[in-house]
Amino acid sequence: MNHWNNRTALIAILVAFTSGLLGSLSLRSTEGDTTATVTTTARSVIKWRTPVAFGTNLPALGDNILQISERLRIATAGRIQLEIYEPGTLVPAFSITESVKDGKLEAGYTWLGYDQGRIPATPLIAAVPFGMEPWEYTAWYYEAGGQQLAENLYRAHNIHPILCGIIGPETAGWFRFPITDLNQFDGLKIRFAGLGGRVLQQLGASVTLIPSGEIFQALEKGAIDATEFSLPNVDQLLGFDKVAKYNYFPGWHQTFTASHFVVNLDRWNALPASDQTLLEMACTSGVIRNLARGESLQGRVITGFADKGVTPIKFDLELLKELQTISTAVLQEEAEKDADFAEIWASQKAFMADYRNWKELAYLPRDFE
Repeated sequence: MNHWNNRTALIAILVAFTSGLLGSLSLRSTEGDTTATVTTTARSVIKWRTPVAFGTNLPALGDNILQISERLRIATAGRIQLEIYEPGTLVPAFSITESVKDGKLEAGYTWLGYDQGRIPATPLIAAVPFGMEPWEYTAWYYEAGGQQLAENLYRAHNIHPILCGIIGPETAGWFRFPITDLNQFDGLKIRFAGLGGRVLQQLGASVTLIPSGEIFQALEKGAIDATEFSLPNVDQLLGFDKVAKYNYFPGWHQTFTASHFVVNLDRWNALPASDQTLLEMACTSGVIRNLARGESLQGRVITGFADKGVTPIKFDLELLKELQTISTAVLQEEAEKDADFAEIWASQKAFMADYRNWKELAYLPRDFE
């Protein structure tokens, strides 16, 4: 008898037995679980060009998308990658949604109020004069139908919007001289965005909308007399305090600033539900982290105003009431012209009225101290 032949036969028997045992255990472990045989390597890599409306060097306003992109990359071991492009490097800052709609780009990160000219209702989901506070807006958006209204609004434009960031109120503007009367807006050349710009036009102001990178030069050369843009920390980085020394509050025209991650609708619909959920989760995380970052930075900036010769001033109550009256008229006019605007504004007004029952009872008055 050949000793090596016997050993070879024994090894073959043992291998066959082990393979059978492992196969049996594998079948038992996957019984009733049709996803167990799917490996991560079979899942598609998502690598999307993502232009942004604001420079990522701007804390809170612009850098939020970098954090979101990085969290997605780490959480998916690099399978989901958002390639961030600074404003103007792929498309103009105000043309992001148009490029996403046409499929020229997969996605973008922007302020939807820039679409006001072609989609009149967009400022309502971006920033509203005398509107909701940031956490109030998120309550309306996530829990009171706002998200569905936003998605319905953009579906006709082949875009899926996802709320992905929010910050607190902007300043009410940087001026070269004190504003004590609304008549001073008559003939004033000012950079202003959204529905707030429509309000100032009613007061006779010459309103222009220019990208952030061009504002300081326009202000310095006198092409504009005043400007608004964002939070104090952002405005300071852009140098407004070097030219205009009167910074007004509160940000009546933009009580919240919401940013959205916009995805080409065909691309969105082609994603598995698991990837859609990952993107939504990352953006929801971005909303709370963005708000926290923005709120954390402003106090120290305002503390430093004195050293820069900047005077922070609050509009008096009477002037604010006049601005509110004009704002309400502008909102009503827009609602009469556009059915989507009317529907979204009605939803927001109903929620604000309901929320006020809680808001006025639960929180300390702002002037409590």
